[in-house]
Amino acid sequence: MLVKTFSAAVNGLEVTTVTIEVSLTNGVMYHFTGLGDEAVREGRDRIAAALQNNGFRFPKADITVNMAPADLRKEGSGFDLPLAIAILAANGNVTSDCLDQFMMVGELSLDGSLQPVKGALPIAIRARKEHFKGLIVPSQNAREAAVVNNLEVYGMDNILDVISLLSGTRQFEPVFVDTRKEFYEHQYKFDLDYADVRGQENVKRALEVAAAGGHNIIMIGPPGSGKSMMAKRLPSILPPLSLAESLETTQIHSVAGKLGKGDSLIAQRPFRAPHHTISEVALVGGGSSPMPGEISLAHNGVLFCDELPEFDKHTLEVLRQPLEDRKITISRAKYTIEYPCSFMFVASMNPCPCGYYGDPTHHCVCTPGQIQHYMNKISGPLLDRIDIQVEISALPFKDISRAQPGEPSAAIRERVIKARTLQTERFKDFPGVHCNAQMSERMIHQFCEPDAAGLECLRTAMDRLSLSARAYTRILKVARTIADLAGQPKVEVNHIAEAIGYRNLDRADWAER
Repeated sequence: MLVKTFSAAVNGLEVTTVTIEVSLTNGVMYHFTGLGDEAVREGRDRIAAALQNNGFRFPKADITVNMAPADLRKEGSGFDLPLAIAILAANGNVTSDCLDQFMMVGELSLDGSLQPVKGALPIAIRARKEHFKGLIVPSQNAREAAVVNNLEVYGMDNILDVISLLSGTRQFEPVFVDTRKEFYEHQYKFDLDYADVRGQENVKRALEVAAAGGHNIIMIGPPGSGKSMMAKRLPSILPPLSLAESLETTQIHSVAGKLGKGDSLIAQRPFRAPHHTISEVALVGGGSSPMPGEISLAHNGVLFCDELPEFDKHTLEVLRQPLEDRKITISRAKYTIEYPCSFMFVASMNPCPCGYYGDPTHHCVCTPGQIQHYMNKISGPLLDRIDIQVEISALPFKDISRAQPGEPSAAIRERVIKARTLQTERFKDFPGVHCNAQMSERMIHQFCEPDAAGLECLRTAMDRLSLSARAYTRILKVARTIADLAGQPKVEVNHIAEAIGYRNLDRADWAER
């Protein structure tokens, strides 16, 4: 008897419907075709034990299994459930009348319980696109998949429940998630707030400008000055995710298996802070079983690199192309995958190897050559992609004790949202451009041209501070954002002056003060 069930294979963010065909004839052999990896092939033993422990006998027959399309590599243990149901149906233990109405995915334990799988959300989207009536997933993945409307999602605990559902012996209610309600309820719940940060107003202002324009930013200061503390609070002032951005971000985390148990949609912008020992593959993605890297997990959010010079230089260099293109294409012998990676790059670093260069309270023991060597760990092309460079000083105890609580994140966020609204209107005729940081050279000349006084201020700064040529367009982009925060239609001299103050590392004498 020939029976077909349906599942799905996830390759990057692309999902392909997989038809599992099982044929039983006289014999005792088990034949598998369809380019399955070791985990798929081992499923035969898991299925046999699960069926036996739940009162079924593994058929004593010649079993031929095919997973179509046969030229697409199938990876992972998520094919256990549909394969087990197909074997049972071919043996007459499960009715096969409704198998074509459901897509199924799930790993089987030896006792027949279902274990969670990766990629339930993109699989659910594919099931709806293919007009399946329902999707059967492990209960741990149910809320994640149920955010897709117009699709019945059933979260099951074990294979007996699945058999009962398909045979009609028990009634199960599909999982319902009020997507919009949950999304908007969790958008403004932050554990960290800028109200906790005392002092450092200049740095908080730089972070506000960065958030308003989507600019990359690096903070340079001695240990304990609050660099990491302020960076971790950046998501609390970023504009809220749209529902489309949330769905896209959740898909990436779903494929990577990073969603928590019972989670549905990611409602807040992600914040990823990889350790400086991270490898190139872990950062950009890939591997023998291709997975999203940290830059893709930070999509629509923040990638924070603490102690930037401690990262391997070759690892940092792989960031150059994703920062520019906002997507990463991973090409290997067996696959080519593209992941989105539009993120704000935030970095922090000490000003020198000992950490106290320029600190009035500590003596720096580094020579100018050592400081320059330390700074050279960050290449010019990477630094070129960082719009804002801000110095931060440690706050003395007397200032910490006297300082009032800082401005709350909610107030800063309101100003950021207003500035982003202006940018959305400005770039409505430019597909793919949503904030000032994404402007091209032509757009900079169109929207960021300063007046005569501003141009003279910029020329003077370039000459006196020995600013590099790459600083020119960065200053204009940041000045445009500062003008947006002030609600000004034109870039004026005071906006240029503030933007110049955010290019400290471009100064030729930075390491010679």
